[in-house]
Amino acid sequence: MLTISAKPIGSLRIAQHHNVAIVVSDFNAEITNKLLQATTQRLISLGASMQQLKIVHVPGAIEIPLATQLLAQSNKYQAIICLGAVIRGDTSHYEYVCQQVSQGCQQVMLKFNLPVIFGVLTTESYQQAIQRAGVEHNAGIAAADAAAAMLQVVASLIN
Repeated sequence: MLTISAKPIGSLRIAQHHNVAIVVSDFNAEITNKLLQATTQRLISLGASMQQLKIVHVPGAIEIPLATQLLAQSNKYQAIICLGAVIRGDTSHYEYVCQQVSQGCQQVMLKFNLPVIFGVLTTESYQQAIQRAGVEHNAGIAAADAAAAMLQVVASLIN
């Protein structure tokens, strides 16, 4: 049986012909801006130029799937990274938002055979979100690495 896996993190690269879109929610901007900064810096450290990156801001997490779908339809991007921060509150709104955003992103990924990286924080508290968007650990770096890895996996499966 043939097994295909992503290359080790140390060998991750963004090729010159790979364009990556980043959809970022402006809700909880103090968190999502840190995610965006880390994601962008990591993509550049992996070889991407700013010309290869498209950043799209949306009002909240619930709007991420529509922007992602429109980007996918354009056929201009080989991967899309979705960034947001959904923090549990006192109502069931949290569950609805998390479910809709994750399912929407997954639907786009499967419909367009395109890596859609789910970098949306879903946390129990504001403090948890701050920690996951911090200097020592930033989920934006993991999202960029996942995009680079999936670009390699997709290329190995279709070539």
